[in-house]
Amino acid sequence: MTIEREEPALDAGERAMLDGWLDYHRRTLAWKCDGLTDAQLRTAAVEPSAMSLMGLVRHMAEVERYWFHEVLLGVEPGELYCTEEDRDGDFHVTEADTWKEAHATWQEQIATARRHTDGLTLDDFSKGLSHNSRQAFSLRWIYTHMIEEYARHNGHADLIRERIDGATGD
Repeated sequence: MTIEREEPALDAGERAMLDGWLDYHRRTLAWKCDGLTDAQLRTAAVEPSAMSLMGLVRHMAEVERYWFHEVLLGVEPGELYCTEEDRDGDFHVTEADTWKEAHATWQEQIATARRHTDGLTLDDFSKGLSHNSRQAFSLRWIYTHMIEEYARHNGHADLIRERIDGATGD
C-alpha cells in the first residue's frame, strides 16, 4: 500500500489538530482501498450487509457533501448516490460502478469541504440545519463528528479489507 498518513503534531493548535485528524482518517480509508480491483472494492462485507469498500467511499462522499455543503452553507446541492427510492444508494454498488468514479467524486467532495471551511473559525455556526435535529452546528462540532464518522467506518473498512485479501493494519 502506498498511501501515506501522518498524525497531527502533538503540539498543534485545535484547528490544525482537527484538520489533521480528519485528513488522517480520510487517508486511512484511501489506504484500505489501495491496490484492489473494482470487483474487490465492490465485495460486500458479509451477508446480509451490502457494505463494501467502494460503498464506504461513496457514503463518505455523501457525508462530506451533506455536512460541509448542505449543513454548513445551508445549500442543498442534491445527493450523489442516494434517492428517495433508495436512501442507501451509496452502499448499493453495481457492476457498472467504478473506483475511478467513486474516488474522483469523494476527492471532489473533500476539496469542496476544504474550500467551504477556509476562513471560518471553529466557533462559526452552520447556515443550514440538520435533517434530524433541525439545529445549527459549530464548525468544531462538524469536524468532531466527521472524525468520528470516518473512524467508525474505517473500522468497517479494516474488516472488509482483511476479508478480501488478508491485509490488516491500523
